[in-house]
Amino acid sequence: MTFSEKDIEQIQLKGLKVEQVNQQLKKFVTGLPFSNLVAAATVNHGVLRLDVTEIDEIISLFNKKKDHFNIIKFVPASGAATRMFKFLFQFLEEYDPAEETINSYLNNRDAKDLHIFFVGLEKFPFYHEVMELLNKTYPEFSELDVSYRTQLFVKAMLDKDGLNYSDFPKGLLPFHEYKNQIVSTAFEEHLFESALYASCNKQAKLHFTISEIHKDKFSQEFERIEDKVERKTNSQFDITYSYQKASTDTIAVTMENKPFRLENGELLFRPSGHGALIENLNDLDADIIFIKNIDNVVVYKYKEEVAKNKKILGGILITLQQQAFQYLNKIEAGNLSHKEIIIIAEFLSRKLQVNISSEFEKYAKKYQIEYLHDKLNRPIRVCGMVKNEGEPGGGPFWVKDEAGTVSLQIVESAQINQKDKEQKSILKSATHFNPVDLVCGVKDYKGNKFDLTEFVDHNTAFISKKTRLGKELKALEIPGLWNGSMANWNTIFVEVPLITFNPVKTVNDLLKSPHQIK
Repeated sequence: MTFSEKDIEQIQLKGLKVEQVNQQLKKFVTGLPFSNLVAAATVNHGVLRLDVTEIDEIISLFNKKKDHFNIIKFVPASGAATRMFKFLFQFLEEYDPAEETINSYLNNRDAKDLHIFFVGLEKFPFYHEVMELLNKTYPEFSELDVSYRTQLFVKAMLDKDGLNYSDFPKGLLPFHEYKNQIVSTAFEEHLFESALYASCNKQAKLHFTISEIHKDKFSQEFERIEDKVERKTNSQFDITYSYQKASTDTIAVTMENKPFRLENGELLFRPSGHGALIENLNDLDADIIFIKNIDNVVVYKYKEEVAKNKKILGGILITLQQQAFQYLNKIEAGNLSHKEIIIIAEFLSRKLQVNISSEFEKYAKKYQIEYLHDKLNRPIRVCGMVKNEGEPGGGPFWVKDEAGTVSLQIVESAQINQKDKEQKSILKSATHFNPVDLVCGVKDYKGNKFDLTEFVDHNTAFISKKTRLGKELKALEIPGLWNGSMANWNTIFVEVPLITFNPVKTVNDLLKSPHQIK
């Protein structure tokens, strides 16, 4: 497509090239392929399940070796809290206490989420803060009818002239309440948790990807809690931040695949999803990187159990990576025997879950060695997987790419052609799903950082439908961070318990036991 000079200036200001934008536009026209599922990854077929003895050994190894590594915890934290309160916004729009009682409203609309919210009201970590504001604002608040009190409570939480929680980044909302009404945020809980497994020589490094407009808020929160957290954990904290890069935005199009333009004539670009964070991850200098979402935290009494499972993943990574490095050094030294070639191929197949080419045995020795080197010399990710209990999200599958290579991948339901009976059947047979619980080895056997952008499968992007100012549009989501952006890594899936997965997608999730101290 030919762009105007004004368009080209806008494209270049975002750090993009016209050629890149034209490639994006082409994808809307040609479409993107669905993932080609071969089978669900299950225990003993792509998902590793450890016994008690193995767990003890791997944790011991991690504890012994972790201080020799530069470890950082990477937390995607740019999400806004707005979606958590969707049903409460609907309530404020619809409810008039002068017209009907709160009980009538709840019963007439079968408002289950709202009912759960009001029944559990006093268990929310922000209850006392909201009540303190209400009692200051309305001296006779306690004497008001329950219907008015209910409406005012929600208003005080969400309105701009109240606590304005809906405008908070999710990481800075009150998540948990401890004794004496001490409240902690998800951000604070990540610090406490990281000290248990990601601290090296009593220093814990964390990197949060946030929205730039919230940088000051995060910095202020760290200043507020720093002394307390460092005293209680006996650790120093090194906190860094980054933002999703404008150069990773993608152009939006109309339903006719023409560039979507704003009222002022400018092109509309949109953030391209969490896959853009591969750039942020690539900028970090670390040996081992733990990845976990901002809203997946627990109250303190569950943290040791969560940390234990992080150590398991970390121990598996260290063990496999060290063995891979030994083999790579042997390959570089030269003069591999036929027996050694077979041993390395078996390690790739049995331990790294790599599907060795059926033609491998026919290769000349030189090409066998090149093949093994290529398969070994990649970033490694060890991913916790929990048993499937009907939660939405991605899962572990064996997937065949366009070259015919079968590998382990985390696949989202949007990437699967559910009109295809065979693909839908494989999806339904999944036994595990992805809680976003990863530990990554991102340096090679010589200690050099991999360029992570070289291991992305760009064909795993997908197109979604959105609206802007009431108009429908199509958006291009680039390959997800733990989906196509890591497609060409070596991947190990490990079964972990459900306690490791406690996301807060709606405010009512804060009532679940992992978020309550009683």
